[in-house]
Amino acid sequence: MPIADREGETQHKEDANMSLSPVVSFLIVLAIGVGGGLVFDHFAGPGWFKRQVAGAMPSMVTSALVGVAGAFVGFHLALSVALSADAGLVGAALGTAAVLFGWRTVR
Repeated sequence: MPIADREGETQHKEDANMSLSPVVSFLIVLAIGVGGGLVFDHFAGPGWFKRQVAGAMPSMVTSALVGVAGAFVGFHLALSVALSADAGLVGAALGTAAVLFGWRTVR
């Protein structure tokens, strides 16, 4: 709902990109990345690049960290095209999936 400021211009009470507090957004994006990485590790198993970086044993921590990186990339890309913070969370999930898929298929 618009309100008037000192100059008589209208501004929105809640900016579209700030519908969630920064701390809550950070924690949600972190959870999306870790959760996506762990789920991906469980279902996809180790790929060639993962075996080269993490050794012969699959590392859930490595998948979680790559998932977090993808979540932050996706979140910030969604916000950079002026989507809302809620759509940014969808971008975080898509970024997690894209980076994990790319990380696994790199040869």
